[in-house]
Amino acid sequence: MKIYDFRLAPNPRRVRIFIAEKGVEMTYIQVDLFAGHNYHAEFLQKNPLGALPVLDFDDGTYLAESVAICRYFEGMYPEPPLMGINPKDAAFVEMWNRRMEFELFGPIGRAFQHSHPMFKDRIKQFPEFGATQREHALKRYEWLDSLLAQREFVAGDRYTIADITAQVAVDFGQEAAGVPLPPHARYIKRWHETVSARPSAKA
Repeated sequence: MKIYDFRLAPNPRRVRIFIAEKGVEMTYIQVDLFAGHNYHAEFLQKNPLGALPVLDFDDGTYLAESVAICRYFEGMYPEPPLMGINPKDAAFVEMWNRRMEFELFGPIGRAFQHSHPMFKDRIKQFPEFGATQREHALKRYEWLDSLLAQREFVAGDRYTIADITAQVAVDFGQEAAGVPLPPHARYIKRWHETVSARPSAKA
């Protein structure tokens, strides 16, 4: 197996962190999104949507979508559990991961897409929409801070995929999308220091 990846993109990083937490050795093949290599015909045969990451199985099949790839590795390598320890817990982890996707990861990504020159010739950009998404993400930082004032991790007292999604969103927001953490968000900062200290954060 191998994974088609791009080191600077947030979704591939989610999968790299997840796999690193599982302790699985993986071969990563870089596909330069900046250069548009994900839209070359050869890659589109692997994923017609042109998105990364893509898991390339030894039998010639391809699996796209970050959470789907993570779910495969969760099933193959159950320890440590990152997507729940029983049906109820798994449902709550899924809920919090989706909330991190919808309320944080998504707005930060759209703020980037509608403001960065990379997307100028790829989508019709709406800078005002990008600005509203940035404002939305900043408000959601406030919400996340209040959440983390009550518990150690996003979904409760244990590190899960919801933390991975939130961590990648926060890092991408600060480093690329122009959505920095508010100075007073001390609970997010405490959490962020904790998750960033994990070896997987460097994946």
